[in-house]
Amino acid sequence: MKVIMIAATTICGRIGPVTPGSDIDRRHLEKMRAETAASLMGAATLRQADPEMRGSGGILSPGRLRAIITSSGRIPENGKKLFLHGPDPVIFCPHTVLAELNGRIGDRARLVALPGGGGGIKINDAVRKLAEMGADSILLEGGGVLNYAALREGIVDEISLTITPAISGDRRAASLVEGPAPLGDPYLPLELLAVRQEKNGELFLRYRIKKHRVKQDD
Repeated sequence: MKVIMIAATTICGRIGPVTPGSDIDRRHLEKMRAETAASLMGAATLRQADPEMRGSGGILSPGRLRAIITSSGRIPENGKKLFLHGPDPVIFCPHTVLAELNGRIGDRARLVALPGGGGGIKINDAVRKLAEMGADSILLEGGGVLNYAALREGIVDEISLTITPAISGDRRAASLVEGPAPLGDPYLPLELLAVRQEKNGELFLRYRIKKHRVKQDD
């Protein structure tokens, strides 16, 4: 199983409130979707935007898995394109919200209950379920809390990062990775695999995670 985290950020590391990438970055994202077997996205991203997770040429492959993970069960299903077009999405949630979600969403999605503790459900549990469904590669499409959890659990193999020629500076805007403590001691080390510069000023970077023991809370 290969897990790739993908995102486009401003040079100050912000990914919201709107996607900062260009049409070139969108085509890059669609290409990465076409090259992977599944996408996994946090419910907060679905609440803030209207993603469909389309591949190259705007195609929704019938064999590709589109998944959302939620600990709260706050899934805005009404009017969202994810529930209107293409194969039914997979929604990972705790057992505690399964019945409520099933009552609201019904047969518009495949609901999968996962164990949940005080810190919410584990990204790794969702990844394992996607592997059981046939996925051999997964694209993590954020947001910042999901990215942090996946990195902290040590399941990310690579990061595909687009740096856009823009600055936010808004402390309220979502960041690429958001969590309560450092992921390393103090940083999580990366190895640069590739870099590409576009004429519009965007930089396309690809990193490998240097696997090591993530710093744990006291």
